[in-house]
Amino acid sequence: MISEHNVKRILQQDLKFDDHRIKKLDDFSKNLLIFNKKRNLISKSSEKQVWDRHILDSAQLIKFIDEKNCTGIADLGSGGGFPGIVLAIYYQNCNFHVKLYEKSPVKSAFLSNISKKLGLDCKIVCRDVKSLKIESNYIVCRAFRKLAYILNISRENCIKKHKMIIMKGRNAQEEINNTSQLKNYKYRLENSITNNDSKIIILDRE
Repeated sequence: MISEHNVKRILQQDLKFDDHRIKKLDDFSKNLLIFNKKRNLISKSSEKQVWDRHILDSAQLIKFIDEKNCTGIADLGSGGGFPGIVLAIYYQNCNFHVKLYEKSPVKSAFLSNISKKLGLDCKIVCRDVKSLKIESNYIVCRAFRKLAYILNISRENCIKKHKMIIMKGRNAQEEINNTSQLKNYKYRLENSITNNDSKIIILDRE
């Protein structure tokens, strides 16, 4: 477990979050924990680890996003706002949108409320992503669905040329080995900075 103080130091020194963005992350985490008392956005057991297990875990994705060539970020299955709200805070002054796709009305209501409170220019879409066309050229997801399901969305719902950043646990390589659709992609595995067992799958669809 990484302390809140050390997470903030990593966010500032390694990931270039300024004081203004750190303040928004503070406000986000406080509102999340208040809401979590009524409805489960994150597991109760992870509440004390919100800074490392959820915020830092989400923030590390900026290392894999080329801001200059990004036309938009789509977060599939945003849940409590990870990684979508964290990315929206970081990219708040950029000329592209972060869109959060969450079909749960309760979670979508929280995301809409918190994005307004934080003054974020992100869009919340409360619909099943399988029924939508996704125009963003960066697709991110954390604790969403199996890799094969995500690749179906990539093939059927996304613009042709895009990059996917998929956060997975210790079974990432096994999922890759069991997925036949990867022939249309270049992919690599990256280690998570928050958990030795967790992996990040980076996929390019040209």
